[in-house]
Amino acid sequence: MVAPPSYDTGDPDPEPAGPESAEAEAVPTGLGDRLRAARLANGFKLDEAARLTRLSVAYLSRLEHERRQPSLPALLTLARVYNTTVSELLGEDAAASEPVVRARSAEPVEAHGWTYWRVGSPRRGMQALRVRVPAGRADGPGRVHPGEEWLYVLSGQLRLTLDGATHLLAPGDVAHFDSGLAHRMESADAYLPVEFLMVHAAPALVAFSPCLPAHI
Repeated sequence: MVAPPSYDTGDPDPEPAGPESAEAEAVPTGLGDRLRAARLANGFKLDEAARLTRLSVAYLSRLEHERRQPSLPALLTLARVYNTTVSELLGEDAAASEPVVRARSAEPVEAHGWTYWRVGSPRRGMQALRVRVPAGRADGPGRVHPGEEWLYVLSGQLRLTLDGATHLLAPGDVAHFDSGLAHRMESADAYLPVEFLMVHAAPALVAFSPCLPAHI
């Protein structure tokens, strides 16, 4: 199997934290077990999964032991390689395939400082989420991963840095772009979070993706 091109997930991979660190004391959510089960279901050893995702063995191990929280780009990469969806990795009920998602059943999930709610059916090529990003500037490089993204701002002010250009989006504004371009999403307000709807389409569903490598 040929390894995919390298994509920046925005997750730096420092040396493992000590046993007294906050990461090691994180409350288990079941995400690590689901990541491990998804990897094993595909017959991947940790080193094989690391090669295919372009994430280090140490980082994947820490995810499976819940000593790290994956960012959304990392989750999208893992879901693609493991032939599953972000919703299933986050523990959404696989049987909940009804076309209507009730607000009362949408449980928030915390990951990498962001809060997510499922707003679409699992096991779909398009993965729909409601996302809340905390106030303040984001660190690190722009994220790059296969597919397309569509954003609709619900509240707050979204600062979207896309391929080096900065765009300020207010409630009701929409962005639709190739996620193969480097992008960063953050609150434009130093004190208030921003909340938006996000739909990610996997590369197989993208009819027009001129910015993606031809072999994806």
